[in-house]
Amino acid sequence: MRTFLALACTVAQASALLHAPVMRQPMAHRGAVQPMMVAAEPQATPALAVDGLTTMQSGLKGKALGVTMDQIPNKKQIRDVVPAHCFKRNTLKSMFYAVQSVAVTGLCVALGRMIPMRAASLPLWLAYAAVTGTAATGMWVVAHECGHGAFSDNRALQDAVGYILHTALLVPYFSWQHSHAVHHSRTNHITEGETHVPIVVGGTPGLETPGGEEELHRSRSIGGSIYGAYQLTTHLVFGWPVYLLFGATGGPKYGMSNHFWAKKPFSTTLWPNKWPKKVGQSALGCSAMLVALAAWASKAGAATVFALYGAPLMFTNMWLVLYTWLQHTDVDIPHLGDKEFSYMRGAFLTVDRPYGPIFDWLHHKIGSTHVTHHIDCTIPHYHAREATDAIAKNFPDVYLYDPTPVHVAMWRVAKNCIAVKRDGTGRYQWAAP
Repeated sequence: MRTFLALACTVAQASALLHAPVMRQPMAHRGAVQPMMVAAEPQATPALAVDGLTTMQSGLKGKALGVTMDQIPNKKQIRDVVPAHCFKRNTLKSMFYAVQSVAVTGLCVALGRMIPMRAASLPLWLAYAAVTGTAATGMWVVAHECGHGAFSDNRALQDAVGYILHTALLVPYFSWQHSHAVHHSRTNHITEGETHVPIVVGGTPGLETPGGEEELHRSRSIGGSIYGAYQLTTHLVFGWPVYLLFGATGGPKYGMSNHFWAKKPFSTTLWPNKWPKKVGQSALGCSAMLVALAAWASKAGAATVFALYGAPLMFTNMWLVLYTWLQHTDVDIPHLGDKEFSYMRGAFLTVDRPYGPIFDWLHHKIGSTHVTHHIDCTIPHYHAREATDAIAKNFPDVYLYDPTPVHVAMWRVAKNCIAVKRDGTGRYQWAAP
């Protein structure tokens, strides 16, 4: 994280000049916006020929491209192999993990208050922001579980916990609950996906997001390493707020949405029926949080509020974008058109990665058991490891796990996942940069 922060600080302004963040627009070009940390120089190996396209390889070795629709199990087959208790929620256990994440974050803040507010303490403040933001991501994950109905059978308690925790992190709880449910229902769908939908070479406006040729040209003209740093900066630093405010990287079906205002001038496609009211409730909570922060700043000073709250929040946002990006993106993970898509097909294009015991503990295994989460998002995180082991054992041909170290995978994706091409089978594969 320290390596990335140092790079992000130096390239943030330059990258903004290179290519301003682009919004989701169904009929216009949208530049690729995607997340991470800079590693060494591991190149994806262009060695696999699939359906006439030469495809780069990740640690999956092209496995996702070899899976066919008839290999994908249905939900009943999953329930037959996953122990029944994995689908049961325990409110007390869920509350324990919520308290754990709040307590760890609170401890970090308490220690941070001991750091002097002076320039000489900047390294300590940077370390504090990274550690506290990483801890607070656990709160974010618990609230995310509430949004999925995996926290408790008590719906009112579940929404109360999720609303409080997400609002504390300036996340519009109900708005994101719905948009994230869309993401789950249309994972890696080229038109209807929600977040990290790639631009397409020769894309058809309204059906696909065009602009792939221009983005590939931009990457080649400035060089892969500079473009990779640009991708990391735009995704990790700007990606989350730009998504909430403008729907950046969502599929062309939804237009330019806003998670705080479900009315014109923004597209309302993402917010049918009851959801405009829910968006308003979410915005009200975030507005109250901003008022509280402003009141704090009026007494303690804006610098203090930024140091203790704002900078850690940036790291929390980096983590959530990082997880989402790497869970569904790599050089040999395809996107799908209607012909190839089903709910379970999209779920099995999710990839688990090795985040290690510390991050797994802090973040409740969200990155290492995410395949299970997409198959059935109501499975609580404390049962997800057992469920994942059962799925991997019984469906080894379709379960995806990439052993590549996360920082290496992140750099590979940032440099190489720029735009996709149709492969003639209803799928879209990443074009070589």
